[in-house]
Amino acid sequence: MVRFLIVGIVVAVAFTLFALVDAAMTDANRSRGVAKPIWIVLIVLLPVIGAALWFMVGKAKTAPAQVVAPDDDPRFTGPTLSEQEKSVLNDLEAQLRALDDEVFPGEGSVAAGDHSQDARTSSGPEVQSKPDSQADESTDSTDSTGTSDPENGTRRS
Repeated sequence: MVRFLIVGIVVAVAFTLFALVDAAMTDANRSRGVAKPIWIVLIVLLPVIGAALWFMVGKAKTAPAQVVAPDDDPRFTGPTLSEQEKSVLNDLEAQLRALDDEVFPGEGSVAAGDHSQDARTSSGPEVQSKPDSQADESTDSTDSTGTSDPENGTRRS
C-alpha cells in the first residue's frame, strides 16, 4: 500500500511540474480564462487540480492553419487592380494594338503574317549582268589610291 502512495505522489509531482513548465513556456496569447501568471499560481497552489484545469481549460488548442491554394492567396497573387488602374491598363493595351496594326511606309498593305512570303520571293538585291565589253573594262586592276599599273595595261592617274 505504501508503494502505491509513493508512486501516486511521484506521478502527481511530475504531472504538476509538467503543467507548471508548460504554463510558463506557453505564449500569453494562448492562455484562456484568466491571465497566464494566475494560471501559474493556480497550478502551484492546487497541484493536481490546477494542472488538470490548465490542460482542460487554460491552454488553448491551436487550430490547424487553413490551407489556401496559391491562386486564392492574396500574398501570392498580389493586390487586385482598382477600376481606375484597369481603365488605364485597357487604354495602354488599345494603344499597343493600334501600334501593331500601323502600316509603315514601304510595307504597303501586307499583313503581319504575309512577310514570310515576301522574303521567299526576293532573295536579295537583283544583280544585272553586264555585257562582255563592260566586263573586260571592269577587270582592270586598280589599287586603292586610284593609280593603275602600266605594265599590266592599266592606267595611272
